[in-house]
Amino acid sequence: MPASRADTGRRGIAWLAIAAVATIPVVAAALSPLQRGRELLWVIGGMAGVVALSLLFVQPLLTATAPVLMPAARGLHWHRWGGIAIVATVGLHIGALYAYSPDDVMDALLLVAPTPFSLYGVISLWCLILTAILAATRRRLRFSHRNWRIAHSVLAVAIVSAGVVHAILIEGAMEEISKLMVCIAALAATTVGALEINVLGPLRRRRNLQRA
Repeated sequence: MPASRADTGRRGIAWLAIAAVATIPVVAAALSPLQRGRELLWVIGGMAGVVALSLLFVQPLLTATAPVLMPAARGLHWHRWGGIAIVATVGLHIGALYAYSPDDVMDALLLVAPTPFSLYGVISLWCLILTAILAATRRRLRFSHRNWRIAHSVLAVAIVSAGVVHAILIEGAMEEISKLMVCIAALAATTVGALEINVLGPLRRRRNLQRA
C-alpha cells in the first residue's frame, strides 16, 4: 500500500475516534432523563454548553502538527471556523440560560453566585472573549506570529482548564463517564498542542538546523 494511502487511512481512523469522543457526550446529554419536562430555553442553553465542550476538544486537533491530522492550510481554515463556532455556542449557552433565569446568570457574571462552578465558567468565558478580541485585532496590534502563538496558547489552556472544571462540577444532563472522557481529552489535546507549537516544535527545528 502506498505511504500516502496508508497515511490517509490512519487519519481516517483517528478522525473516527475523535468524532466518537466528541459526539458521545452530546448524544448522551440529549437523551438524558433530566431533559424531560424541562423548559426549552434550559435545554437549549445546557446542550449548547455540551457542544461547546466537545468543540474545545476538536479545536486544537485541527492544527495538530504531531501527528498531522489534516493539511495545514485546510486545518487552519477549519480552526478559524471552529473558533467562531465555539464563540457562537458559548454565546447561545449563556444567552439561553439568561433568558431562562436572568438573576442566576447575572449573579454568575458578577461573581456572587453561590455555586462554585459559576466562577470557572466565567473565567473560561472571559478568556474566550479576550481570545476572540485578540484574533480580530492582532494585525492592528501588530502582534508578531510568535507573540500571537504564545498568547493564543496560554489563553486556550486557560479556557479549556476552567471550562473543564466548570463542566465537571455541574451535576446535570451530561453522562458522567462520557463527560469525564471528553474533559480529559480536551485538556490533553490543548495542553499537548500548546507545548508542541511553542516548545517541542521549535526545539526540533533548532536541532535539525544544527545537524544540517
